[in-house]
Amino acid sequence: MSRKIAIVEDDAAIRENYVSAFSRYGYECEGFRDRASALAGFLNRLPDLVIIDIGLGSEPEGGFELCRELRGRSRSLPIIFLTARDSDLDVISGLRLGADDYLTKDISLQHLLARVVALFRRIEALRSPDPESSQVIQGDLKLALERMAALWKDAPVPLTVTEFWMVHTLARFPGHVKSRDQLMDDANVVVDASTITSHIKRIRKKFVAVDPSFDWIDTVHGAGYRWRAGPE
Repeated sequence: MSRKIAIVEDDAAIRENYVSAFSRYGYECEGFRDRASALAGFLNRLPDLVIIDIGLGSEPEGGFELCRELRGRSRSLPIIFLTARDSDLDVISGLRLGADDYLTKDISLQHLLARVVALFRRIEALRSPDPESSQVIQGDLKLALERMAALWKDAPVPLTVTEFWMVHTLARFPGHVKSRDQLMDDANVVVDASTITSHIKRIRKKFVAVDPSFDWIDTVHGAGYRWRAGPE
């Protein structure tokens, strides 16, 4: 069965261009012009991945609201912002809302396709893990790959696909510093350093929400991040 991708874009020409392009690559692709039509189309079943513009018709930030609503329905649904807005504030806002990636419209179609393929690859890896590494336990942290579930002190931590991979990458080797480039490679994403920083901030915030004393992710200035090693 082909993957289903939804394009939520208010410019009809751009929308149809992306729908046509992804269809040529074998995806089942459907376009929506605004937030209301997208939510109506997703009523019975969510797509496998959503690509959203921020400004949608009469709603300057309709894409942000749509992302918030979709993330409320599914924390594992891959969401990509594809927009002309490139300010740091917009990027941070999009990632804080739980988007897995934030791209600007000057990106080439081949580059966009590569990012989509990477997201699907990560989901497949989570659903078909190596039996010997299907679970990671580090102190109070438990990661179950098959269910993409993260627990801290037995309380669920609602991580997105990208966040889950980053925590998995850090926690497998506690005490080892992972550079931003290594996090990108291991998590199979291609983003800039500030985006990695935003992801880490959001990951910390989610753990702190379930445990205010959480401080197990260290920033190693000039080097990257590490999951703190527990006592011997």
